[in-house]
Amino acid sequence: ADSTIIDPRLLKPNLPGNMLEELLIHKPDDPIQYMIDHLKQNNDDAPRICVLGPPASGKTTVGWILEGFPENQEQAWMLQSSGIIPRHVVVLYAPDTVLIERNSGKRLDPFTEEVYHTTFDWPSDLLVQQRLVEPEDLSEQEISKKLMEYHRNFPGVFQIYQKVLKSINADQPSMDVLSQVLTYVQTRHRSAAPFTPRILFCGPPGSGKSLQAALIAQKYDVVNICCGQLLKEAVADKTKLGELVKPYIDSGYPVPDNLVMKILAARLNALDCMTNGWVLYGFPRDDVNALNCSVFHRVFFFNLPCDSIMERLSQRRIDPVTGERYHTTFRPAPTPEIQARLRQNPRDKEENIEKRVETYYRNAKELEDFYEDAFYVNADQDPYVIFEFIESCIIKPLPCKKVKRS
Repeated sequence: ADSTIIDPRLLKPNLPGNMLEELLIHKPDDPIQYMIDHLKQNNDDAPRICVLGPPASGKTTVGWILEGFPENQEQAWMLQSSGIIPRHVVVLYAPDTVLIERNSGKRLDPFTEEVYHTTFDWPSDLLVQQRLVEPEDLSEQEISKKLMEYHRNFPGVFQIYQKVLKSINADQPSMDVLSQVLTYVQTRHRSAAPFTPRILFCGPPGSGKSLQAALIAQKYDVVNICCGQLLKEAVADKTKLGELVKPYIDSGYPVPDNLVMKILAARLNALDCMTNGWVLYGFPRDDVNALNCSVFHRVFFFNLPCDSIMERLSQRRIDPVTGERYHTTFRPAPTPEIQARLRQNPRDKEENIEKRVETYYRNAKELEDFYEDAFYVNADQDPYVIFEFIESCIIKPLPCKKVKRS
């Protein structure tokens, strides 16, 4: 499978060559990092466009493109981690039979390495015609193998870019395809940003939802709501609902959905939430909850490998004297005295982490299916890079809170 990325600088006519030529000239030790740095050299108004599709779908006829990246979701995450976030993604599609037929007609000029086609682009020069050969890597078996790889890898790529993605039928004249691509990439996405934001973070334990919620709340003055903490506060305040919730929390059993919904609804309807908006995490747990919570303007799913989850959570420690939190790898205790008295929360033992992760992923697919317009976040990267990505997904930025001047 291959894909293409339009380099924004190549859309400027006074720039010579293209990114492929730059790679061949400079021969960097790390071509991918060179490409990322190259792509980031543009201003905020410059077009940022991805054109994706299976082999032979006609991506190179769109113009000014670099082929071959991203090929899978991991590489798409890499682009996102490096701040390469396209404003438009075009997916070219055509039946596999058409794509195989297109490839079978390709011919190569061994002298110039120009590629021609028996149907669509046959050379007028008789000498060129006579020396054309079939490319060695374009057998029907090889193309079928590439198509299988494409169909296996690209659903994950599409999921990441679905909010800015448009599918275009490539089984039509190239100029018609080009016209539709240009029409799409020249449009500006309409903002659906809410006046009072209502944001939901979903993800496995340890994926950084609480930190991102705190950053959003701090910058935009929205109310930060952790569902688990909300239940504990209801118990501590000895409200009627809190008294009903207390036995479940004390025993470690899940609180029934109807009780959670009543406490959560009361909090979301409070004046500060209604006025400033809110960011919520820790709920819903499954699609049944989701049906009753379809009030979100933005939904984000945090993705994190299980190994990273285990590393983040199993090494967390707390100082029972000061309440300060530490991590044996990322934030070790400053003195041997503090280190000696650190304790581990039972929830952070490996067997309990495995149960919590398993519980999340048991319901994650149903939640993802329910929130079709959700954004997907690579949570295995620097938290401030994640924060920038979350902000970019809110196409029209939320109004920053006003600083009161004395």
